[in-house]
Parts: sequence; C-alpha cells; structure tokens
Amino acid sequence: MDFFDIKTIREDFPILSRKIYGKPLVYLDNAATSQKPLPVIRKMEEVYTTINANIHRGVHYLSQQATEAHEAARKTVQEFIHARSSQEVIFTRGTTEAINLVASSFCRKYCKPGDEILISAMEHHSNIVPWQLQQEALGLTLKVISVDEKGEIMLESLERLISPKTKLISIAHVSNVLGTINPIEKIIALAHQQGIPVLIDAAQSIQHLPVDVQALDCDFLVFSGHKVYGPTGTGVLYGKEALLESLPPYQGGGEMIASVSFERTVFNDLPFKFEAGTPDYVGSTALAEALSYVNRIGQENISSYEHALLRYASEKLSEIEGLRVYGTAAQKSSVISFLVKNIHHYDMGMLLDRLGIAVRTGHHCAQPLMHCLGIEGTVRASFAFYNTKEEIDVLVAGINQVMKMF
Repeated sequence: MDFFDIKTIREDFPILSRKIYGKPLVYLDNAATSQKPLPVIRKMEEVYTTINANIHRGVHYLSQQATEAHEAARKTVQEFIHARSSQEVIFTRGTTEAINLVASSFCRKYCKPGDEILISAMEHHSNIVPWQLQQEALGLTLKVISVDEKGEIMLESLERLISPKTKLISIAHVSNVLGTINPIEKIIALAHQQGIPVLIDAAQSIQHLPVDVQALDCDFLVFSGHKVYGPTGTGVLYGKEALLESLPPYQGGGEMIASVSFERTVFNDLPFKFEAGTPDYVGSTALAEALSYVNRIGQENISSYEHALLRYASEKLSEIEGLRVYGTAAQKSSVISFLVKNIHHYDMGMLLDRLGIAVRTGHHCAQPLMHCLGIEGTVRASFAFYNTKEEIDVLVAGINQVMKMF
C-alpha cells in the first residue's frame, strides 16, 4: 500500500525499536492497547511543563490556558466523531466508565422492574457486567442476541428479542475477539422503529474505521483513548444532547454543580453535569493530539492499509496445518483469534513472547463468548497501521517454530 511511508510512521513510535529477549519487538496486541506516537507523549510533557493548573475554576493565566486546551480537546473529539455539539462529548476514564455511566443514569431514569436490556453474545465484560449490576439493583432482565458460527450477529434473533419492555440495546461496533464489524446501521434502524435507544461500544472501531455519530444516528457511543493512540485513563461518552439532558448525574462533587447548599444542589449544564471532580485535562489534551495524528494520516488510509494487513495475515495463517481461526465474518476488522492443534493458547503466547512477538492469550474479557464457542480462550493477533507484512511473516515463522516444540 502506498498511502503513507510506513518507515516514517514507525519512527514516531519509539517503543517499536525495542528488543525483547534479544529479538526485535513485534507488537501485535493492539486490541488491548495501542502504542503512543511521539506527538502524544510530547503533548503530555508540554502541558505538565508549561500550563499545568486546575481548570475552569481559576482566574489566573495557567488555569485559563489549561481550560482552553481541555475544551479545545472536547471540540477535537466532537469533530472526530462528527457530533452535532461539543456539549454532547463527556470525558470519562475509558469505555468501561462510560458504559457504567449510561447504565447507572439511564436505568435510574427510564427503567423499572421487568424492563429489558439487549446485548449480544460477543460483548466484552465491560458491556455485560454494568447491565448485570442494574439487573440486580432494579430487577431488569438482560437478553442476549445470538451470534452464528461465523461470528456474525443474527438479526433475526434481535428482531425476535425486541419487545415493548426493551428499554435499550447496547452492542459492540467491532468484536475484540472475532474482529466482526457489526451491522450497527441496521441494528439502530431496527431499534429506532420501536423507539428504542442504542449504545455503541466503539472501543475496537474508533482506531480502525471512520465513525460518524450523526450518520449512524446512535443515541450513545463510547470509546477509550488508549485504544486510539492516546493516553490511558481517558475516554469519551457521546450522547444525544436531549437524552443526556434528561439523565441524572452519575457522580456528585465539584464541577458538576451550578450551586450547592445544605438544602439542595442545582446541577451544572452539559457536559459538566457528568464530569464530577478535577478532570484529566492533561489526558484530554493528549487524546486530542492522538486524534489529530490519526487525521493527519487519514482514517480511510488507515482502514485500507490495515485491511490489507488482515487479508495478508489471514492468507498466511491459513497455510498453517491445524490452525483454526475463530471469527470469519464477511466484514472484519484487524483482529485474528486462533488456536493451533492441541497447543494451549497460554503456551503458544508464552513461547511467541520469547521470540519477541507480543500477542494476547486467554478469554479476552469475553468469557460468555468463549463458552458459546466451546473453548477456554484463544491466541489473538491484532494489527495497527504501524505493523507490517514482514512482522506477520515473523508471527507465522514463530508459530511454526512453536509447533515443532510440540
């Protein structure tokens, strides 16, 4: 692919030049977290060394500068996901907190005993457990949309499960295990025909695919900064303004108030109503730098390049005798989960690590999906735009070398 200079891009990621056990690092654990480019690292250093001060409350110069950087970051996120207003962008600590926020506030406002929340069989634990907590607290029912043998959502299952008691559908845009790109446009359209809001977990799509919340017409969308080349401990909740306005706060404290007395509290306007306490203004500013970095390369370019990597890896891995891939959907993102013969996924991962190859092993925080697949876990290789075909060749050679040991 000639969309960009891969050598120049890799130079922006110093960690990629490391050696592990004397071998060049081959980092294929991008679905867990991405590496950070120098502009993001430098932006964090710049904020701490030039304008570090608590935001919004201060009248002094540093506070005003930090406030402007934080709110400019919110505007950058708005533009990146094509939200209508920056008031619809809530900063969180990540996807997990964002889903917990919606689960808590939405269910308190709109749900009663017997009401139903729909999720899919391929969800990450962070899109299962928060709803189970509400199920226990409020007497809700959690229903699960089926997934077929390819790892694709069964829309007929969704249609069958929707009922007058369905209050919300919460679903992954891309599966962190299977790589499946779900037909969220169809899911949202089906839901909206019945007046049901939809939350999209974009933790595994925001770094790979262009996301336009207005075009999708989703009601909520969440993602983590560390998956999209930004710092850890940062994340975003997008919500339609009217819906966010209707919800009670998730947490109480400073910043989320307009006024406080011992008799009553008046809550702040959006987005601050949902941002109690001192926000991670350094993280938000660095997240904005990460999104700007992605924009400079081009989301369409990234998507095309990574698809070529996925296609190449799929072809090469299919040549390995006894290797089974889990997740063969027609529409996939750059994730391949596999097992090789009777070699335990943990053993494969540990031995690949000794060759300098970083992959993920285990249930990938998706134990219910593993149960559906009839396995305990997989080896997962996940790709980013700084990976190369040569690294995939190293992975294939590594797998073959491990197989010889067994």
